[in-house]
Amino acid sequence: PVRKRRKYLTRLVHMSRLLSGVARRALAPLSGLACRVAPTAAEQAIAPAALSTSSLLSGAAGSFVNQARQHAGSTEGTTAYHVGDSTNIKWHEGSVPREGREKLIGQRGCVLWFTGLSGSGKSTVAYTLEHALYEEGKLAMVLDGDNIRHGLCKNLSFSAEDREENIRRIGEVSKLFADTGIITLVSFISPYRRDRDAVRALMPEKDFIEIYMKIPLEVCEQRDPKGLYKAARAGKIKGFTGIDDPYEHPENPELEITVSEADGVMQPPAAMAKEILEYLRAGGYLSGPQ
Repeated sequence: PVRKRRKYLTRLVHMSRLLSGVARRALAPLSGLACRVAPTAAEQAIAPAALSTSSLLSGAAGSFVNQARQHAGSTEGTTAYHVGDSTNIKWHEGSVPREGREKLIGQRGCVLWFTGLSGSGKSTVAYTLEHALYEEGKLAMVLDGDNIRHGLCKNLSFSAEDREENIRRIGEVSKLFADTGIITLVSFISPYRRDRDAVRALMPEKDFIEIYMKIPLEVCEQRDPKGLYKAARAGKIKGFTGIDDPYEHPENPELEITVSEADGVMQPPAAMAKEILEYLRAGGYLSGPQ
């Protein structure tokens, strides 16, 4: 039980770091305003409250991390916080509704779930789109599969069971980001349809936007930017998606992006990002609730 509790609280530490980083990014433009213009009387009046809010955010995040670390290192106490084992945990509703957060930053939170074979351009397009959103003054964050395995999911392998857990974890994290009002770009191979559908079921309608990066396997093998297909064909990597482990393509994705046809000619990342950006604009995601 103690070992399970340590693992659980370690995950909470990683999640709190992700969220506190996003909070810093959201508050950064506000802190820069004081350097560019002289404050009005009204701004001077609200400045203490803004400072208090900023301090509260950073202080709460730091306190949470410290408490989690202390509990993770403890060998005594209750096992009440084991998910699925406990009957004495409850959901605490906050006093700030999601709509309020979305109005504050002028956008609607959502999860753009990029799925496709390794080498299909998921992360390239996701980061290109993130930059385009930034240029429009919108808050977005990429959660990349490789990056997440450096922290939150570093204890997982590529077995079917661990792939399922990998997607479950990032699904819960991305839901938190969307609830905060952030346009969340998730770049994961996520080969199994049931796992993607399970993430979709976590969220309200229209929050989950599945983006299928369509490209022939042969083109991915020709590109092979990380040398993974070559290693898989040589038997050095087992359970590699598309080679000896299946990829189940989406049946009804919100967006299907043709990355390349069989001729191997790749569509420019900026063009693919623009297509997704226009989808967001048409869907009202780039403006806050009215």
